[in-house]
Amino acid sequence: MQEEDKNLKRELGLLDGTMLVVGSMIGSGIFIVSAGMVQNVGSAGWLILIWLLSGLMTMIAAVSYGELSAMFPKAGGQYVYLKEAYNKLIAFLYGWSFFAVIQTGTIAAVGVAFGKFTAYLVPELGDQNILYEAGTFKLNAAQLVSIVTIVILTFINSRGVKSGKYIQTVFTIVKIASLLGLVVFGFILAAKADIWNANWADAWSAKSFNKDSGQWMNIGGTVLLSAIAASMVGSLFSSDAWNGVTFISGEIKNPQRNVGLSLFFGTLIVTVIYILANIMYISVMPMQNIAFAPSERVSVEASQFIFGTNGSYIIAVMIMISTFGCNNGLILAGARVYYTMANDGLFFKKAATLNKASVPGWGLWLQCIWASALCLTGKYGDLLDYVMIIVVIFYILTIYGIFILRKKMPNAERPYKAFGYPVLPIIYFALAAFFCIALLIDKPETCGWGVAIMLAGVPVYYLTQRKNA
Repeated sequence: MQEEDKNLKRELGLLDGTMLVVGSMIGSGIFIVSAGMVQNVGSAGWLILIWLLSGLMTMIAAVSYGELSAMFPKAGGQYVYLKEAYNKLIAFLYGWSFFAVIQTGTIAAVGVAFGKFTAYLVPELGDQNILYEAGTFKLNAAQLVSIVTIVILTFINSRGVKSGKYIQTVFTIVKIASLLGLVVFGFILAAKADIWNANWADAWSAKSFNKDSGQWMNIGGTVLLSAIAASMVGSLFSSDAWNGVTFISGEIKNPQRNVGLSLFFGTLIVTVIYILANIMYISVMPMQNIAFAPSERVSVEASQFIFGTNGSYIIAVMIMISTFGCNNGLILAGARVYYTMANDGLFFKKAATLNKASVPGWGLWLQCIWASALCLTGKYGDLLDYVMIIVVIFYILTIYGIFILRKKMPNAERPYKAFGYPVLPIIYFALAAFFCIALLIDKPETCGWGVAIMLAGVPVYYLTQRKNA
């Protein structure tokens, strides 16, 4: 048997890193979440403002992470930053949450979206086709499709980083072109002045749709703040996974330079595309159509205005490409965190081994199994709530780690320093703290469980350390 390589290979350049950032960020959210956002805030002005705020938060976090990625250009990314700034416990809690909810939950949510849109082309593969039933458990065809895609992508990435790299670059270029094409054709073929003017007539008159009464209600004050936070779950989820490139720093050429640049260029590209897409939605259809798009598929509804009856098939293929490429990036990056944790004695030892293709194959397949299990829930919205509350909490901790490390390691080499420090990080703290507090108050049944899962890692950590002592 050929001896396994002990080192990760640096085979990814700036373009590959940027494509990983963009490809991991653009998944299913931009095609879906605006419907729920409009139901929460009910106006064009608030919709665009929330996307702007989410883009601002994402870009601030990305340029802040540039300093950390340049200081610690190794596999593991955010896990490494937290360990260096705080201690092994905080780093373990992140890694525990990353495996239990953050990465695997995101892979599952994107996989579920892929399955649902596949059913648009082949109805037999939809969630109405129940393949197996036992008590309250039901396995439908859409869930099976999502699991199959995760398994296929895991297999491809287990064959080496180059295999995943080519899929990531090709699919990302295709999805950028497709999404930009939808935006451009929307403005050229379907934008109407009367719809645009009507949507902006009461741009800042916030209202929320009550599903129980079936009526719109004017909102303001703390209710509006809660609605904004609830809406930001969708927009932040759509903008998340940008930090995946930091997990594979050990495989990036010249990581001190290329990781930070990949973060900046990738988040900038996606933020601009997302805002343009939502402006296009507002220009081609009434707010009512955005809010109540069938199955919340806003892009499909927009395509009906742009391309006619065949537009939904075009969009279904586009979203399948988008979600497939997105999950490739998530799967590629995720196992690198388990690899680094295992090397620190904080995860299964097998996850620290590299296969013949010099990738953490065991970690890839473990991630595949748990993400596939999460697919069986089939609840897209709940997965977002579970994921985002924990994601933002650890973003706060990681960015605050920059302040800690500047005191803790004042003489450490910093090839790149966080842009706008300390003002921009402080702005991020304010926005992120508002988001987390409002969500915990408004959605304790999902976000509260997410935090509980994270805190459950504390006793697990001490039991693990005692066992290893």
